Formats: sequence, C-alpha cells, structure tokens
Amino acid sequence: MTFPPLPKEDLEHVLKHTRPLWKQLRGGRIFVTGATGFFGIWLLETFAYANEKLGLGAELLGLSRDPRAFATKMPHIGTYPCIRLIKGDVRAFEFPEGSFSHVIHAGTSPGSSVPPLEVLDSIIQGTRHILDFAIVSKTRKFLFVSSGAVYGKQPPEITHVPETYPGAPNPMDPNSAYAEGKRVGELLCALAHREHGLEASIARCFAFVGPHLPLDTHFAIGNFIRDALNGDPIKVKDGTPLRSYLYSADLAIWLWTILFKGTPCHPYNVGSDQEISIAALAKTVASTLGGAISPSSQPYVSADNSTSQPINPSSSAPTSRYVPDTNRIISELGLAEVIGLEESLLRTSRYILQSTNT
Repeated sequence: MTFPPLPKEDLEHVLKHTRPLWKQLRGGRIFVTGATGFFGIWLLETFAYANEKLGLGAELLGLSRDPRAFATKMPHIGTYPCIRLIKGDVRAFEFPEGSFSHVIHAGTSPGSSVPPLEVLDSIIQGTRHILDFAIVSKTRKFLFVSSGAVYGKQPPEITHVPETYPGAPNPMDPNSAYAEGKRVGELLCALAHREHGLEASIARCFAFVGPHLPLDTHFAIGNFIRDALNGDPIKVKDGTPLRSYLYSADLAIWLWTILFKGTPCHPYNVGSDQEISIAALAKTVASTLGGAISPSSQPYVSADNSTSQPINPSSSAPTSRYVPDTNRIISELGLAEVIGLEESLLRTSRYILQSTNT
C-alpha cells in the first residue's frame, strides 16, 4: 500500500508552533533513528516541510531496517533532496562520516512479537551505540525518545503521573523488558551528559493518535478506528482502563521543541492529560466516525504494553491508568495540546481514507 504525504494542515500546524526554533538547524545536519516508524515519519515530513519553507539548507540522514520497503510505502519521501535513508540495525550500524549537529534516537525494539530479551538488548545496545555515534560526530543536541512505561504501574491514587514519580516496572516480569530498557537508556543519556557534555534531552512518551499509527497491533485506539472505518462493530473487552491521546501533529511540535529547547537530563512527559476510559473512547470513536460497539473475546493491549484483563464489576480491583502530568512541559517549554480528541479522530480517518483511495 502506498501512502500520500501528510496533510498540509498538519504540516502547517507544526511549522506555525515551531517556526522560531528551526534556526538552530540552518545549514546543519540531523541524524534520526527509527526514521521509518510512526514517530519517524512525522519527524521526517515536518523537517522536510520546515526546511523548504524556511530555506534552512539542512540535511537529515535517517536510519531504517528496510529503506527499500519504506520507499515503496512512501515514495514521495524519496523526492525530498534534504532527506537520505541508510540501512542498518541501531545496535551496529556503521557510523556515517561527518559531524551532525542534532541527533534524535526514536528507534526502539524490532516489534511487539519479539522475545523480551531481544527487546531489552535492542534498546540498551542501540542507545549505547547511538550515543557513541553522537559523541564521535560532535553532536550538540540529542533527543532520546523514552516512554511513560518507565514509571511502572501507575498507582490508582495518582491520576496524572509526574516526572518526579519514583516508580518503576516489576523487574520479575519479562513483559517489563521494554520499560526497563528505556530506563537504562535514560541512564546512559545522563552518563553521556556528565562524561562528554552531550546535551541529551528526554521525552517520556505516552499514547497517541494520528496518521501512520498502526491499526492492527496493540493500540486500542487504532483498532477502534479500523473497525469503525471498515463498518465493523467496535470490539471492547475491558472498558475500565484510563488512557489519554495526543494527536501526532502536536506530538511532532513537542518533540522538536524538546530537542531544540529542552533542559538536558530533565525528562518531560509527552502526551495528553485529558483522561478517557477505554469504554468512553470506543463511544467517542463510534459517535465521531460512525459504527456500533460490540463485546469481543479478544483482549486489547494498552499503550504501556500490558494486557487489559477483564475486571469483575463487583471486585475492588483498582482502575488501570496511563495518563501523564504535563505541567512541567507546559510551564517550561510553553507547549499545549491544541488538537482535541474528536478532531484528531477526524483528521486520522480522512488520511486513512485518502490512503485507501490512492
């Protein structure tokens, strides 16, 4: 399937809210891992748009496991002279020549079906390798895309988890491999900052919605959108977990701002603080995009990679939460959630339908 460029309204939205920051990249070079994933696509296209509109004369080199497959999926990316993709594993890619003023490490584990040990190795070794590359390449600013999973299970009494919360994943649970890998990745960034002066910023990302979010994996909102657009019943097994969703154009604004302005080794939560239950989310998708809700025997997996299990209404089991406190990023970097959930769903569905008709 071939995908069109991101909507111009989204690209303009990102540029409008980041315009003064791009001067840092004038004539510069940026290296991005995970360049062909959900986050990577938004970074590549918003960079190309800003580069052209502002005449930055900047270059972006992206790392991908399969640039050829990506070129088939999104051929328009190959028409951007400012972007080039190289093939490689983040754990062992050969360092490209020259210096890079900025590096974004958005690469992560190879996939949800990968064994936990492979996930852990990919994140830790990949982060060590990209940090070594940044140091050798005389990088000034580095962004590590971490995860809200580093906090472990969010206590029911904490409605919005802040960056100061000292929680952690259960080290005895193999499913904690992703979260533990991200925790070690953050520590590696702190060490690189202390020992080499690398300005390493950290974005702890939560849950999102927007074009290129997978519709057939472990993201409940993606599955709901898919069902609605296909005319199928929206399946919900456990509607009690509380989540929040930031639109991907706002996500891009937040990530670029953290890279350009973020305080090194001072983690920022990235996500919406507008909590919604999975049941209410299904109803919102149905009312916004059309469709009906039906029970399902298939469990959905939440954004923190933990399976949502059925909860007995009569039990006292605490509600599962995965919602960030975003006061720090709002007050320090002046960021805000601009595009609400209903509009996010509409923009996402329009892009999906356009892609289907391409």
